[in-house]
Amino acid sequence: MTHPFRDALLLGAVQGITEFLPVSSDGHLALFSLLFRVQDGGLTFNVMLHAGTLVATAIVVRKRLKRMAAEGLFAVARPSRFTRSPGARDALIVATASLPTAAIGLTLRDAVEQWTHSPFVVGIGFLATSACVASTFWVRPGTREHPSVAAALLVGIAQGLAVLPGLSRSGATITSALWLGVRPDRAFELSFLMSLPAVLGAIVLELRHVIGQPFPAGPALAGAVVAFATGLVALLVLRRVVATGRFGLFALWTVPLAIATLAMSMAWPG
Repeated sequence: MTHPFRDALLLGAVQGITEFLPVSSDGHLALFSLLFRVQDGGLTFNVMLHAGTLVATAIVVRKRLKRMAAEGLFAVARPSRFTRSPGARDALIVATASLPTAAIGLTLRDAVEQWTHSPFVVGIGFLATSACVASTFWVRPGTREHPSVAAALLVGIAQGLAVLPGLSRSGATITSALWLGVRPDRAFELSFLMSLPAVLGAIVLELRHVIGQPFPAGPALAGAVVAFATGLVALLVLRRVVATGRFGLFALWTVPLAIATLAMSMAWPG
C-alpha cells in the first residue's frame, strides 16, 4: 500500500538535505527507494523537487546572482567587461563550466538511469565523494576571487561527472575550486551559481516527458515545499562549514555509507 503524501514528505526532505550537502542526493534517493520501497512519484514529482531546491539556491546566492545577470548582460555588448567586472567574470566562469557539464550529462544520461539501480555503482560513487571531501583537509586556503577559464572547465567536468549516483555535485565542485586556489567563500558561491543552469537544464529536459501526464498536485507540492525548506537550511549550514575549513568532515558520513552500500551490493538480488 502506497502513501503518496508520506512518501512525498520523506523524499522531499532527503532531496533538500542531500542536494546541497556533499553526500550525493542521487545516491541517497536511490538507496532510499531500494531499501524502503518508497515510490519516487515519477518525472513530474522529480521536477517539482528540483524546482524547490532551485528556488532555495537562488535565494541563498541572490546577491551574486543579480550582479552576475546584470553585469553579464552588459558584457555581451562589451566583451572587455568579462575581464574587468566581477559579476561579468562570474557569468563567464559559470557559462564556461556549463559546457562540459552539459556534454557529460547528456552523454551519460541513459547509463545513469541503469546505474541508479545498482548498489555497487552507488557505493563506488560514495567512495569517490569521500575521497573528494576528505582531500580538502590538505588544501591550503586559497585567495583567488575567480578561477581561470581553464580551471572553470575543470570544475565543469567535475560537475558533469557528478551525474553518477553517489558522487556529490557540491562535493566535486567545491573540492575542485578549493584545490584550484579559490577562496572558500567564493568556492561555495561559484559551486551553486554553476548549479543553477545545470539544474534548470535538467528540469527543462524532464518537462518534455511530463507534459500531458497525470499530475499528483498535492503530494508534488508538499514534496517541493519540504525540499525548499530543508534545502535552505542545508545551504546555510554548508556555507558555514566551508568557510570554517571543515568541509572534509562530511567524509565521516559518506565513508561508512559507502562501505555499507558496497556490502549490501554483494547480497543484493541481481
